Amino acid sequence: MKRFAILASCGILSCLLVGSAFAADCLPTLRKGWIRVPPGGMQMMLAGFGRIENRCTAAATIIGAHSTAFADVSVHRTSLVDGISRMREVPELQVDAHGAAVFEPGALHLMLMQPGKPLKAGDHVAIDFRLQDGRHFRGDFVVKPIGG
Repeated sequence: MKRFAILASCGILSCLLVGSAFAADCLPTLRKGWIRVPPGGMQMMLAGFGRIENRCTAAATIIGAHSTAFADVSVHRTSLVDGISRMREVPELQVDAHGAAVFEPGALHLMLMQPGKPLKAGDHVAIDFRLQDGRHFRGDFVVKPIGG
């Protein structure tokens, strides 16, 4: 009976260790990422959209983003304040465990400043997201024209 208890304890401990390792390796993912190109070739400031899904057992906090395609990438939120549309940077964005953050026009979005080269419909851009715990994950964004 004592041997069984020891083996059972070892089995439970192994499951816990494997489960915690899996949680540490789990990262959010970007789905349906896209960048809207403004009309008339004015590409100094673009916006990125999509859905970041966190299927992990722990929340993830995004504290920054970077892309070699842009001089600066940041998370912003547009909101209506006293009847005026205001855009503010979001320094930290928590994505709850088994939750999602939706980036869409007129709400949460990526500000993409000064592209290194003109972008056209169909181009793909990689954006790396930095998490508070030091890990990173990459999202792929396709460039779409307005209404595309």
